[in-house]
Amino acid sequence: MTELLAPAGDLERLKIALLYGADAVYIGGLAFGLRANAINFNEEDMKSAIEYAHKLNKKVYVTVNILLHNKESNLLINYLKKLEELKVDAIIASDLYVITQALEKTNLEVHVSTQASTTNVETVKFYKELGVKRIVLARELNKDEINQIQKIGLDIEIFIHGAMCAGYSGRCVLSNYLTLRDANRGGCSQICRWDFDLLDEDKNIITKDKNFTFCTKDLSLINSIYDICKMGINSLKIEGRMRSTYYIATVVSCYRKIIDSYYNNCKIDLKHVKKVLDRVANRESIVQFFDGNYGKDCNYYNNREEISNQDFLGEVISYDEKTNLVKIQQRNYFKKGDYVEFFGPNKTIKYQINEIFDEDMNIIDVVNHPKQIVYLKIDEEVLPHDFMRIDIDKI
Repeated sequence: MTELLAPAGDLERLKIALLYGADAVYIGGLAFGLRANAINFNEEDMKSAIEYAHKLNKKVYVTVNILLHNKESNLLINYLKKLEELKVDAIIASDLYVITQALEKTNLEVHVSTQASTTNVETVKFYKELGVKRIVLARELNKDEINQIQKIGLDIEIFIHGAMCAGYSGRCVLSNYLTLRDANRGGCSQICRWDFDLLDEDKNIITKDKNFTFCTKDLSLINSIYDICKMGINSLKIEGRMRSTYYIATVVSCYRKIIDSYYNNCKIDLKHVKKVLDRVANRESIVQFFDGNYGKDCNYYNNREEISNQDFLGEVISYDEKTNLVKIQQRNYFKKGDYVEFFGPNKTIKYQINEIFDEDMNIIDVVNHPKQIVYLKIDEEVLPHDFMRIDIDKI
């Protein structure tokens, strides 16, 4: 069965990703990774994460995909040996020195990162001869190109959902140039999402009403999952180690349902799943390169809109079976009379809010304080780490 691989920026998000259906997660340590602004995992957290995942028969991959400089090379081997000792299931690397040292001096399984920009058969043959197990292909490939690469016989991993980079597979230097934050060393400041003025030859602004951006739209292969499963792609990867628990839970559960429906030969309401996915992000999601039709519609250029909705209303803390009271920590405004739904890994419960109680069990009509603790009465059991959102079918 095709692996569903999810991001995890910290231990809480790792547990959510696995709970909601990921077969494996990828995480970063405190060094050698490309998400310097994420919380990331210290050695103790990494040990806990791996033990937790392995008890569920699931896997943990660690990113070691920084572009290595001289000052770090003497620290690398000890770090790799520590990962080996912690029994990580694989490392994800792009620098050839990192890859060769891991293969020669440890028993670590090595996956070649998308940062290596692998786009052709001959490069895949080279990595196969080195002894790597898997290639995370560049995101700039179409279906036919991926099919050709599959014939080489290495495990293939592709991105199926999340943010895209304006640089080729992440190889961008604009962040470093404009903010002294190196994207290839974990510090991307997302220059591609800035608004710019376009100037004519005389340096007059020609975009007074429409600021220019070269921001890419997000990737979503939701409509292509059946084709991808038929192709036999080994791993389907979701982007987003900086994303929230709600985002991770939503995206992972949506793709889990679709993958399972393929292998179990059962029907699924794809239109509804797509609606849920479209609402969890604030940028438009499209196919990007996979169908071979990449063009001007894959970027925003002008009049970019990123509207964050407020669908995510709260997270379940606990449920009392005797009183039928569910304890919720608020995330966005909601009120008496609203139609909502609780969703978890295995079920969704639709519910209209009739009564709301504050922490002192006083009846209130509106919940509008950040992370406010409230109680709702609901007959059907909900579980910790279930989420409450607006009833998507009512939108």
